[in-house]
Amino acid sequence: MSPAVSFSGPQRIPYPGGCVTEPAPYALDYLLKWSADVTVRGEIHPNKQVFAFVRELLADPAAHGLTLADAEAARDLFVELAGQALEAEGGDREWLRREFRR
Repeated sequence: MSPAVSFSGPQRIPYPGGCVTEPAPYALDYLLKWSADVTVRGEIHPNKQVFAFVRELLADPAAHGLTLADAEAARDLFVELAGQALEAEGGDREWLRREFRR
């Protein structure tokens, strides 16, 4: 069975380098604003900021025809996919989980 919510993972984070911004905090900021096409129950929502959209799903799953479990699975998918990109830059996926608790 396919998930109720799906999206592809982020590509490599376009870290500009230099001494002003550390890679891990830059990556976290980038991932919180990262956009992708998100599919919800077969309906494509193009170019959505994934983190913000998943927070919206968690706040009111029924508005999108989802259960709370569906929305939580979308959150877990975000943490998994974005977490891999964040860890590649020296960050910690727990930072993403913390952002969902804010």
